[in-house]
Amino acid sequence: MKIFSTLMARLPRPYHFSNYPERFIRNQTEFIEWKTPPLPNYQPKTVRYRKNAYYDIHRPWTTDFQDQNAPNIKHPKIFIEPMRQFPIFVGDIVQIMRGKDRGKQGTVNYVVEQRNWVCVRGLNLKYRMAQRDRSFAGMLNATEDPLLVPRDVSLVDPEDNQPTSIEWRYDEEGNQVRVSKRTGRIIPIPRRAYETRDFTVPEAYKDQPKDTAPDEVIRATFKPTLKTFEMEIMEDHGIEEQRIPYPMYWY
Repeated sequence: MKIFSTLMARLPRPYHFSNYPERFIRNQTEFIEWKTPPLPNYQPKTVRYRKNAYYDIHRPWTTDFQDQNAPNIKHPKIFIEPMRQFPIFVGDIVQIMRGKDRGKQGTVNYVVEQRNWVCVRGLNLKYRMAQRDRSFAGMLNATEDPLLVPRDVSLVDPEDNQPTSIEWRYDEEGNQVRVSKRTGRIIPIPRRAYETRDFTVPEAYKDQPKDTAPDEVIRATFKPTLKTFEMEIMEDHGIEEQRIPYPMYWY
């Protein structure tokens, strides 16, 4: 975990999936579509993965995401133009450009880069009625529906608090920064975008009792040899081979 904190400090942009390893996210999003049976006549073994998973507001490590991508569940084809670098992060102030909340500004509290979605706190609400039975009057639950980037929202320039488009540039230190096309001001990435479940900022992370030290992680503990497992055990315990091998012939 300490190594991850050091890596986070070097990254110019926030980590996409909280503090989960990329291998874990890849295992959660790669679904096996077909696999050869474990029989000797099926050689070599082949595995065919589903090309694209269906993304919604649920994160890949949740059970809702696994239920949506369960076998034999079909979803409509969604045509999305991928963004090379997503321009909006959690904690940014954006302005809604269309819809019932057009012209209002709010803070982004949820981002789904796979669908070019952002959720703004307290805006673009959708109300759903929750009613247990007829004797209960029911109540309205408000949820923030996602907004499409860049059609529905635009980043706010802190120079004049007006919506603007941005472009990525490099500063004097070689880090990528967002620059407003209208005013030329650098729009810094919010500190909240770097928050994870373990720490608010990477520098504030405290080592836990079960954390592995960085020196222990990079230390080589395995020395490859041309010996079988039984031969290595016998060598470690000082056992000499006294048995005479039974003669074997190839014909």
